[in-house]
Amino acid sequence: MKIGIIGAGFIGGSLTRTLTALGHEVRVSNSRAPETLAELAAETGATAVWAADAADNADLVIVSIPQKNVPDLAPGIVSEAKPDAPVIETNNYYPQQRDGYIADIENGMPESVWVAKTMGLPTDTVFKVFNGIYWKHLLERGVPAGTEGRMALPIAGTDGPQKELVFELIEQLGFDAVDGGTLEESWRQQPGTPAYGKRFGGEETKKALTESSPERTDDFKALPEQKA
Repeated sequence: MKIGIIGAGFIGGSLTRTLTALGHEVRVSNSRAPETLAELAAETGATAVWAADAADNADLVIVSIPQKNVPDLAPGIVSEAKPDAPVIETNNYYPQQRDGYIADIENGMPESVWVAKTMGLPTDTVFKVFNGIYWKHLLERGVPAGTEGRMALPIAGTDGPQKELVFELIEQLGFDAVDGGTLEESWRQQPGTPAYGKRFGGEETKKALTESSPERTDDFKALPEQKA
């Protein structure tokens, strides 16, 4: 597949490495010039591009940037992807640690729904994946299907061919793909939930998703003084 990656941090960089190793054609970008990704491009064979060009003719797009930076993305930044290309977003909202106060999320909007709306995308084209996995595990823990102890990754988004493509990609990477429901239910895998950041297998992940609550834990709520 042709895959565009916007964001080359720990998750975006790790996905660049694993996806190129699988034979996918990857165009990767960050918030700076392509030359700043020369080392990653040389290591992986990915093509470093400006962020505005990452999604060009892509079969699938991955957005992996800090939550607070989503409003800074250029309007229509993924519009040059193929019409049926799913958009994976890997973000998490860390109000105290990094992102500051985001009113809609504090008022109950799931993080991924906020990303979709902020980017001007239909929610049925956006999928929440990779937000709860440690970046080193992306590089080290992918194993063939059926391997004992294989990790699972939840995927939230609308059912259909796009979600099936995302499921297939997760399996290629060496993880069990678990249905996390719709994008509106993506709160089940947000920070602070039983499914977040765990190395669970498929059944444990399914159970954790059912035990999640949409109420944000104190560690992942904005502090009172941030609301001022």
